Order: sequence, then C-alpha cells, then structure tokens
Amino acid sequence: MIKKLLYTTLCLLALHGCKIENDIPYPIVEGNITAFEVEGQRAGEEGGNVQAAISTQNRTVTLYVDDSVDLSELRITRLGISEEAELLPDSASCKDYNHFPREGFDSVDDLPLSMDTRMDFTRPVHFTLRTYQDYDWTVTVTQIIDREIVVENQIGNPVIDVHSRSVIIYVSPEQELDAIHVTTFNLGGAHGKVVPNPEEYDTFDFSTPQEFYVSYAWEEASYPWKVYVYHQESSGATGDVFARVTTAELSGTIQNGKTPVVEYKAQGESSWTALSASAVTVNGTSYSASFSGLSAGTVYQYRVSIDGVAGEEQTFTTAPATPLENGGFEDWSEEKAGTQTLYNPWASGATSFWSTGNGGSAPFIGSITTPTNDAVSGTAAHLQSRWAAIKLAAGNIFTGDFALDGTNGVLALGREFATFPSALRFSYKYKTSKVNRIKEDRFEYMRNQNDSCHVYFALTTAKYTIRTAKGDSFNRHDPSVIAYGEFASNQDQPTYKEMEVPFEYYDRKKTPSYLIIVCSSSKYGDFFTGGDSSEMFIDEMELVYE
Repeated sequence: MIKKLLYTTLCLLALHGCKIENDIPYPIVEGNITAFEVEGQRAGEEGGNVQAAISTQNRTVTLYVDDSVDLSELRITRLGISEEAELLPDSASCKDYNHFPREGFDSVDDLPLSMDTRMDFTRPVHFTLRTYQDYDWTVTVTQIIDREIVVENQIGNPVIDVHSRSVIIYVSPEQELDAIHVTTFNLGGAHGKVVPNPEEYDTFDFSTPQEFYVSYAWEEASYPWKVYVYHQESSGATGDVFARVTTAELSGTIQNGKTPVVEYKAQGESSWTALSASAVTVNGTSYSASFSGLSAGTVYQYRVSIDGVAGEEQTFTTAPATPLENGGFEDWSEEKAGTQTLYNPWASGATSFWSTGNGGSAPFIGSITTPTNDAVSGTAAHLQSRWAAIKLAAGNIFTGDFALDGTNGVLALGREFATFPSALRFSYKYKTSKVNRIKEDRFEYMRNQNDSCHVYFALTTAKYTIRTAKGDSFNRHDPSVIAYGEFASNQDQPTYKEMEVPFEYYDRKKTPSYLIIVCSSSKYGDFFTGGDSSEMFIDEMELVYE
C-alpha cells in the first residue's frame, strides 16, 4: 500500500510532462537478507521467537544460539537473499573466504561439499548485498548460556558473576552448611560440565568456599569458579507484576521447597480472592502466577503467603482499554487541490490520527480514499484502486502522517499507544477486479486472478518510516514489532461483513509505544500490482480487549 503514494506522484509527473519515458526511473532492486539460520539457534528468552529478527529498514539481523556451538566458527545453515543480488561476506570473519557461497541457499545440503559457511560471530559480522548498488548488512549473534543452581532450603536466586566466575547462594538459617543437598548445579550451560559435580553426592560441604572447574561444550579447557554459601533470614517471596488490560503476570523468587499462595483484590474491596493452584507455577526458587478476568485501568492489591504467613501487600494497575480514535471514520475535512477535492480523514482544525495518500493524488486524478454514506452507520471510508496513466494507485488509509519529499512519498507509520488490545474488529465490503496492472515480472502469475483487499496492524516500540524512493515496506519481523495481525480477501463481499482479527503477540512482557493500522484496496499495490477497479469500504473499526 505504501508505494501507492509514489505511484500517484509518478503519475502526476507523467500527466504534467510530455516525455513520460524520461520521467520513469529504472527499477530499484534492493539487496536484502530474507532468511538467516545457524547451528544451535534458539529464542532469546523462554517462549520467544526462534527465528532471526530481520530489519530491512536498519539492515540488521539479530539472533541467539545456545551453548552447544562455538561462536568463533559458527556454521550458517540457511541464508536467504534478494533475487539478482550478489552475496559478499566479511572476509575477516570467514573460516574459508574463497569457499563461502556468493549467493543465497536454503540449506547447506544444497551446497557443494567444498563450500564452507563457518564464520566468526564473536563480534558483529558484516555482509554486502550487491545489486545496482551495495547494501551493507550487520548480523549479530548472541550466545545464551543458561546457568541455574538449586540447593536445599535455598532463598531466592543465586548471584552469578560471569566476569569474576563467582557464585553466592543464600540458604535459610536452619540449613547446615556442611551438608547441603544439591538438586541442580549448572554453571556450564545445558551442554557443559562441572567437576566435581555436586549433583552426584547426597550432600555437599559448603561450610567454606568451594572451587569447581567448568568447561563448555565447544572446548576442552576448563575454568575455575568459586561458590560461596551463606545463611540469610527468609523474608518470604518476592516478585514483580507485569500488568496488561485484563490479565497480569507475577514472577519472583521463593525459598526452595516452599509453595506460595497468591491472593488479590481490587483496591478498596474487603475480601481477598486466592488464585487457583493451576495458576501458580513453582520451579526451584522461582515462581510465577497468572491473574485473569481483571478490569481495565484498575488498581489491584496482592499478597503472597508462605506457610500461612502473609507477606507485604503490594499493588499493580492494569492498562487502560484505550478506544481507537475515529474508528467509525465519521470525521472528515476537505480542501481544494487544483480543480480536485482533497479529502482528509480528520475533522477541520483537528489533529490527524489517520492519513491517506490523497495528498499526492488529489491535484491530478482526485482523491482515491473518500468518505461515503454507504456505511454501517454514519460515514465509512471508500478506498479505490485506479490506473494513473503509468502505474496503479490503490486507495489507502493508515495511522500516521504522509509527506512529499520532492516527487517521493515519506510515511511515518504509527500513533502513540501504550496498551494491549487482543484483536481488531471492523466491518468491510469489497468489490474485487481481475489483476490487470503488473509492474514486476515476478508477479506475472497473478495476472487475471482476483485482486485482494488488505488490512494489517501492529504494536511497535518505534515509529516506522517508509520512504517510497527506497522501496521500503513494512516488516512484521522487525525487532520493534511486539504484536501483529492481518486480513486479506480476494472475494466479492457485496454487503458489510464484520471481522475480528486477533493480534499475535511476539513478546508479552513488553509495552508498546505505537499502534500501526494500514488498509488498502489492493494488497500488492506496494509492488505496482492489482486490479484498477477494485473498491473497498471499511467502517466501525474498533480495538477489542479481552
């Protein structure tokens, strides 16, 4: 949808000048990394996405590996790049530069046996993708070594200092330091070794600091670690709450072997409600608890009891159920653009929440996104795909701002937003048409197929700037994206139909800063492809909180 704004601008130039062919630039073929996988790849945190985070805007790839691999000679197992791009790796990082592939590959099994994809990722590695110009990418690999220690009557999590190779463990006063049963003693990661291994003994003497030798899976060398165990008065369970709109997550530490009872109430209420046992999970000295069925924007009190003794009362506040501004598309204003009318999706004198590409199209071919009384209630948005002399221009409406940079469009996608909707609900109608406008050969297979309308939405930690001159497009896997959802249909929908599309959350413990919603009458208008008589009507859009 985004490039449609550029389409329109180019059309304007074509209609304004007499030598159209001289106004059309050569197509821009960006050099992008589209996939990246290595041995030992894992999620950055429990429950996270294992796939690499690829940002085409920043030209970065970020991924994580476990402790089974050697970062200094890590094997790339998949590397996807743009068609027609040449791959130029960092020669200093390659184990064998002359035998590193110069094109993308889906699997090392597809490569000749002479190829060597090992690289040194102990520091960020640079790749150059060469097309008509060079595109420089940076790949960062972080190795995660999960270290865990659980001993009898332990209080809280151990203090592990990787740099000094030291560990401090606290146990309750009744625990004898010279006879401690060790359940878990993992200092070398899941694939490392500890010598001596205290898990192999019934009890272990920690009355004085003990030295252990730790080795990792990728090397034979071992490193000395010092472990200190001290008594500490138990202060019960500790924890922090991450609250959303109707749910919240409590996580914290507890004395090993104890079972917490978590109670909560809305502030001001007299009676407490205890969470069910199934809502509380204990793993060694760590525990978590899940609250559900909460009310938006409400202060709650909670307490954690151990052995019948209630801990300190604490509070958390759920996030508000923020409504979507002008989701019914009732507010519009208009202004003159030459002989045409420029329609804006905000009231006269008001601050814009939504925007369109009408600023580029209106002076020449008119507004391609307009208000209409053909609505569920009041006014709806009417999005039209139209042929603009040299390229397709698709109707669009989005949260953000549009500006012109010379003859090119610049879009700042996103409006400030800091809560957690579960879904986007809207009503739409659609009149599809056969795809008859194709700019790139790779979309030729779509010719004479039904065009599709498209709605996508995201919660992000940053605005997303798109410059049509660079061929930018939105990347759902950008590291800034917390949640995403989309809807598309290539079928006629002659009457309004209500849709409810969920947000897929990639990270449930991060608060968004921006909301992005983009609607288009031609899904592949970004690539100059679609049917030039497709029409989408959209109305009664709202955020759902459950």
